[in-house]
Amino acid sequence: MQDVIEKAKKLKLLILDVDGVLTDGKLFFDDNGKEYKSFHARDGHGIKLLQQTGVEVAVISGRKSLSVALRMKSLGINHVYQGHEDKRAAFAEVLQNVGVTAEQTAHVGDDLLDLPIMTRVGLAIAVQDANFAVKAHAHWCTQTCGGQGAVREVCDFIMQAQGSFDSILKNYLS
Repeated sequence: MQDVIEKAKKLKLLILDVDGVLTDGKLFFDDNGKEYKSFHARDGHGIKLLQQTGVEVAVISGRKSLSVALRMKSLGINHVYQGHEDKRAAFAEVLQNVGVTAEQTAHVGDDLLDLPIMTRVGLAIAVQDANFAVKAHAHWCTQTCGGQGAVREVCDFIMQAQGSFDSILKNYLS
């Protein structure tokens, strides 16, 4: 676990998948084909807290959804790449735009589409209910399932590793 903490100390960018990470992976459609997604409020708050510490957050998703665009805008995430089944090009672009290396980056994934990024970053994270092959390539697995607060767990872990969590917590205790 110490190796994972050392990797987290170096992070300047967190890349998240959407379906199965920020959501529980279920897709809801009404009779007119309109799609609905459910996002956990604690994940959103964790993202905002992490951003306050100077860590950038990006989203790379294989699917495209207006609800994702709206949620990411509300969280202040400027690097949103949707509709990228092959996530490698979006990964290269976000690294260049943010100005970080792959080693300074973490990725949270749950399925095979995430492996091309997970195998290139400094810290590969799988959510608790990820596909077994994704877990096998992860440096660390969350205790929480995707869409149920796993992203908050990741954000808290990074802040704790980087020593910024206590100052964030003090803001709520004073």
